[in-house]
Amino acid sequence: PPPAPEPEPAPATAWTYKGFSASGYVDGYYNQNYNEPSSRFSQLQALNITANKMSLNSASGSFSYDPKPIGFRVDFGWGRTYDSFFISEPKHTDWSRHLLNAYVTLKPAAWKGLQLDFGKFVTSAGAEVTESHLNWNYSRSLLFAFGPYYHVGLRATAPIRPNWTVGAQAITGWNVMRDNNSGKSFGFTSVNTLGKVVIANNYYAGPENSNNNKGWRNFYDLAITGTPTSKISYYYNLDIGNNKYAGGGSGTFWGMAGAARFAVNSHLAFSPRIEYYSDRDGFWTGTPQAFKEFTGTAEWKFNESFISRAEFRKDWSDQPYFQVGQEPGKSKHQNLFIVSMIMVMKPGMFSFGGAKP
Repeated sequence: PPPAPEPEPAPATAWTYKGFSASGYVDGYYNQNYNEPSSRFSQLQALNITANKMSLNSASGSFSYDPKPIGFRVDFGWGRTYDSFFISEPKHTDWSRHLLNAYVTLKPAAWKGLQLDFGKFVTSAGAEVTESHLNWNYSRSLLFAFGPYYHVGLRATAPIRPNWTVGAQAITGWNVMRDNNSGKSFGFTSVNTLGKVVIANNYYAGPENSNNNKGWRNFYDLAITGTPTSKISYYYNLDIGNNKYAGGGSGTFWGMAGAARFAVNSHLAFSPRIEYYSDRDGFWTGTPQAFKEFTGTAEWKFNESFISRAEFRKDWSDQPYFQVGQEPGKSKHQNLFIVSMIMVMKPGMFSFGGAKP
């Protein structure tokens, strides 16, 4: 089934002992950029940012303890995923660059499902997640690339009904360990499960301009995922945002994406994705423009622990934006071919008798 946007997926447990759990995965790829950029940098890629060479996307380990009533979760590692998160940090904190999640959980039984998390945690927004093997496509969508990656602060989630969970967050902002101003941002989440359809709504608001509390960023994210059959899944993702500048004016951005996954059998699956993104005021890229993107991914599972993917992706812009050779802003399009191998630590991972459906 598609990953639930809230809360973040639990680690694929490989070892457990009296409430402690440990897991991990290794994710490597080769990204062929046919524009042959001299920078070896593929634009619009959230995590697989390097081009024309073998790269380690992520080598991650995860440790957690079930809240009874106090627990924790720590995800740490190395690779381009962590480099991308670190680049987005305006005030670099070297000690935290290798932490994906690092939070303490409080969940007393008397609270009837209410859970508090304090620390660093990945965002609730979006239809895709950070871990490659939990997504259908290997490269992340434009909506993922231009959305928040993680937050630091306090997060609360509570079940209102068996099929409805809501949450609230008080955070430093978008992708910042140390706040870039003295103001705080707030997040509100809602996840409804309606049979085979999951509807997630996320809203973030707060001052995000550096060294200034004037001008708020408002961001709304809708993710609808469905599994009409055991072999067919789909999602629709919509983002709408606006950032007001401290000196007046604002930048508006919005996009939508749709993807599906067709499982031929327990080993083979195909996943197309298409999206449109408008950076009409140049807030993200510095140039007012609109992007289109198509991705087609083929996946082969040797078993539940070893996953290989081959992917073709094409990005378009209505303005010359992509680097070709040594010339930046030369082309309106970018073609990528990506092959990857993912190893997920699980019990019995070296048995190749077949993948589970």
